[in-house]
Amino acid sequence: MKLSGVIILILSVFLSVFIGGAATRPAATTKKKDSVLVVIDAGHGGIDGGVTGVNTGVKESDINLEVAKALMEKLEAGGMTVVMTRTTPASLYGGTGKGFKEKDLKMRVEVAEKCNADLFISIHMNKYSDENRRGAQVFYKIDDEASQNLAESVQKSFNDMKEAPRECSALRGDYYVLNNNTVSSIICECGFLSNAEDEKLLLDETYRDELAYAVFRGVVDFYSRENA
Repeated sequence: MKLSGVIILILSVFLSVFIGGAATRPAATTKKKDSVLVVIDAGHGGIDGGVTGVNTGVKESDINLEVAKALMEKLEAGGMTVVMTRTTPASLYGGTGKGFKEKDLKMRVEVAEKCNADLFISIHMNKYSDENRRGAQVFYKIDDEASQNLAESVQKSFNDMKEAPRECSALRGDYYVLNNNTVSSIICECGFLSNAEDEKLLLDETYRDELAYAVFRGVVDFYSRENA
């Protein structure tokens, strides 16, 4: 879905205000008829806590939710409509029987379908056997040009962060919420909880807010190019 000139202007103003003073939080705009609708998926939840921090044991699901909420605030303040797959520590499915993870993932995809979303952004944290691996990585829906363009915009925004330890490239992702989605979709792996430095950053509220802003800026850049 393309953004109208009015919404592009709102987003531009938001960006200039945020860059000019990080403490300034503009009020959310009234929903526009042609507003972009973004589903934000805070990965995992409930008994599925995801990966855990190497030093603190913090659950991925908790950090995912904090970043997702921060992103929601920024997108709404920029004039977009946001639907969250979850706003509490609980999972969507809630059951514990056989195949509960896939059922939970299916429900997340259905959220995007039912609300006729324009974008689906899933927030996660990463883990790797090499504890030196760091940084934010974006994955996109295979064979979907818009998903790839969005992922590349968000990845560039991550790479531009002053704390970015390395230059990463957006990658194709073979994941359920990407493969089974009917809308343009990305997964943002915001850092490695298996790395002590990344874990420390991810536990910091200010840094999580910067991550959310990086995703927001990537979305704005994506639509700016789409409307160029």
